[in-house]
Amino acid sequence: MNGKIRTAAPRDADVIVVGAGPTGLLLAGDLAAAGIPVVLVEKRAHKISNLSRAFVLHARTLEQLDARGLADELEAKGRTLDRMRLFGNLSVDLAALPSRFNHLLVLPQYEVEKVLERRAVEAGVRFAYETEATGLVQDADGVTLRMRGPGGEPAGLRAAYVVGTDGMHSAVRESVGLPFPGRSVIRSVVLADVRLAEEPPTLLTMNAVGDAFAFLAPFGDGYYRVIGWHRGRDVADDEPLDLDEVKEITRLALGRDFGMRDARWMSRFHSDERQAPAYRVGRVFLAGDAAHVHTPAGGQGLNTGLQDAANLGWKLAAVLGGHADEPLLDTYQAERHPVGKAVLRSSGGIVRLAMAKRPWTLAARALGTTLLNHTRPALARMTGEVTGIGYTYPAPRGAHPLVGRRVPDLALVNGRLYEALRGGRFVLVTPADAEVAADVDTGSRKDRLTVASWASGRRTALLVRPDGYAAWAAESADATQIEAALTASVGRS
Repeated sequence: MNGKIRTAAPRDADVIVVGAGPTGLLLAGDLAAAGIPVVLVEKRAHKISNLSRAFVLHARTLEQLDARGLADELEAKGRTLDRMRLFGNLSVDLAALPSRFNHLLVLPQYEVEKVLERRAVEAGVRFAYETEATGLVQDADGVTLRMRGPGGEPAGLRAAYVVGTDGMHSAVRESVGLPFPGRSVIRSVVLADVRLAEEPPTLLTMNAVGDAFAFLAPFGDGYYRVIGWHRGRDVADDEPLDLDEVKEITRLALGRDFGMRDARWMSRFHSDERQAPAYRVGRVFLAGDAAHVHTPAGGQGLNTGLQDAANLGWKLAAVLGGHADEPLLDTYQAERHPVGKAVLRSSGGIVRLAMAKRPWTLAARALGTTLLNHTRPALARMTGEVTGIGYTYPAPRGAHPLVGRRVPDLALVNGRLYEALRGGRFVLVTPADAEVAADVDTGSRKDRLTVASWASGRRTALLVRPDGYAAWAAESADATQIEAALTASVGRS
């Protein structure tokens, strides 16, 4: 043989995650907890900002956090709301949700980031703060990420995969040449953190009247976040903003300004609706705001990003651990891209109804909300989409009806499902009195599989993925069928 033998360049990690917001922190923590070497690159200094835009955690996100042992801690930090009211007469009763978390959790994003960062550190994630991604090159063996370090010096890291969780202006997305089609939906949205002389009547206060919209949410430290918009004030994001303008918009939308004072921060921004056409390009993935951005309506942006991370993390770990083949990673696009599109549609629909001005659009809004209030299936579908519990993933033709569906927090003989999921493993649930469970050969799957039994008399054999969706199910399955299902999803014993 002539010439040199080509060898793969050494890797600094198996995965590089770019962007230490909630999506990146959850993903990096999941990978490290699974034993995957991961580096988290963040261009900001090591300081979690208290200037969050997100204030709401929905039921499906709380279930995902419960599967990591974090939900109860976050619930203790926030305040719960079991009913949402939109446009005055549309009332959504969250207490009826089929979830342990049948409510909204009102909690600033920075509190979520603190808990996720602590978990990532404890799991062994390596952090590179004040380091900006400037480009990347990928080949058959891996990806080299080009960076600029704290002093501006060029640097590089190499990994098997790179995930961009670096927001709307993602350097990772730009580096792989993906467009970000969409448009600005609302311009000159005002933000302010203020104290109030009067406490609002509800935990979350929002309304749209005529040309104005306003939203109030508590930080929990005596300050409130105000988000407001006025149709007639379409100005640039860098236009100066004072408290009088915030007060006026709030009075127009809510009827009074609740004695706003002592603003510690004010700003303007514009709200976009955009989605990348692909969430994967070779060895590079996108998640969270790098993949999709939505209007704030419904509070779905943060939640959608965290669920992207929950979907992608276990798949990367399975492939890197040698327990699954590369095509598993393509299911991330197949499962999460349609959800991102649906969130764009639902959040966009809410904001367009809020912006309604013409008599016929106002009449359509009134009719639509009245119908929703009196049509339970339609209201349940809308609630399922906003809270995330209603989404399902594609299932193979002929699969059991449960496959691809979110699995609720089942009662098991020795606890509940989302406690069993806390090891980041698959969970096989079998009938409590069946001998088949004893015949399951866990073998080398012990670090990837937990076997449990229904606390009820149900006869279904159910294999739950680490992200809480059904991978396989069958009625009255025998050990041979179960072994085949485990081999297909969990890997060989």
